[in-house]
Amino acid sequence: MALTGIEIFKLLPKTNCKKCGFPTCLAFAMKVAQGQAKIEQCPDVSEEVKAKLKEASTPPIKAVYFGTEHERIKIGEESVLFRHEKKFFNPTVLALEIKDNEEKIESLIDEVLDSSLERVGQILKIESIFLKNESENLEIFLRALQKLLTKCPKIPLIFGIKDPEIADAAIENYKLGKPIIYAAIEENYSEMAKIAKKYDVPLAVSAKGIERIIKLTEALRAEGVENLVIDTQPSSAGELLVDNTIIRRAALKKGVKALGYPIITFANKEDEFYETLLATLGILKYSSIVVLSSIPKWKNILLFTLKQNIYSDPQVPMQVKEDIYKIGGADANSPLFITTNFALTYFLVKGEIENSKVPSWLAIMDCDGLSVLTAWAAGKFSANKIAQFIKEKGIENMLNHREIIIPGYVAMLKGAIEDKLPGWKVIIGTKEANGIPAFLKNYVKKRA
Repeated sequence: MALTGIEIFKLLPKTNCKKCGFPTCLAFAMKVAQGQAKIEQCPDVSEEVKAKLKEASTPPIKAVYFGTEHERIKIGEESVLFRHEKKFFNPTVLALEIKDNEEKIESLIDEVLDSSLERVGQILKIESIFLKNESENLEIFLRALQKLLTKCPKIPLIFGIKDPEIADAAIENYKLGKPIIYAAIEENYSEMAKIAKKYDVPLAVSAKGIERIIKLTEALRAEGVENLVIDTQPSSAGELLVDNTIIRRAALKKGVKALGYPIITFANKEDEFYETLLATLGILKYSSIVVLSSIPKWKNILLFTLKQNIYSDPQVPMQVKEDIYKIGGADANSPLFITTNFALTYFLVKGEIENSKVPSWLAIMDCDGLSVLTAWAAGKFSANKIAQFIKEKGIENMLNHREIIIPGYVAMLKGAIEDKLPGWKVIIGTKEANGIPAFLKNYVKKRA
């Protein structure tokens, strides 16, 4: 557990010598506690204190990196049980399992490459491939690996290999990054440990149940392997929930170092809906990697949306980029809407404009992600700021008309906006987004 500023201060010389660059030892201690200074900046602190602070500052769940130079992924290093306590930092990685003896490897790789979609200004996608050595044959695995690298050389990989000789040769032939090796088991962990150290790659540890995982991680730590990922092989949703919760609590609350590692979960099942349920549970309850057997669009949208929500900051509203969005081939004569950059508002309004089939412009103002009424009450969606936004964005040069549609909830701004924007006409729109199609139908008729 990290030390507080006061606890760090008690370990310092308390001379206020300013050699560290701060006016007092207390000020320096506070900066060290916040991660804005390093204890090494104090020339008079003892090696014993340095070692104690280093141990105290070590995250309870180790950060593990894998992937390529172009796409490096960080997992682990979470510090809370519940996102409202702070937030979750390193989103669950969704990976597709591809067997090395699969007949249609290329088409499965294409599915991964085509999985990306944009939501709230973020690109969401299947981020990794679990290449399984189903054939238990090195040549077949290497052929599959070559096909994969030909199509997507940058994607982070997990090698599903349990034979140490095949694992050694496979990594030797893979020069583009650091894959995770899956897996070290009770029968091969010593040989796998040597490979993990030889190539400096993360090693997944797999055993049935938490007690057996602890024994394996302790044995691997004794052999000098620290970059571990753990798999307790849960056989049901209930076991997954219990195992992941116990692991997280043990690492954060009890300081059990043998469990302080990211978790990999294999959700892949024949039943698509049960697989989706397991993947959902993994995202909600602490899995750093979830491996899937298939990635149809409906499943991706569901899991991407859930992951994005769970790993957003609960204290900061989800927001979209301030911009003038063109919807449905809008031109200089198209209607102009304006609203805030609260993500939900944006998607609802944009969706209803699209449903109306009326090409339009949607002006999104940066209001710190607040909804319309909240932004208005906070003075962030005011007549002055709307007028300033219109002028700064050069909207007048984009249009052949001078009409702007404001949300019905802020109808009281109509007169003030028209005062600030001479020559403009303010149209009061609907209060709810679902009324936009009918509103636009009438609006177009009146303009005609």
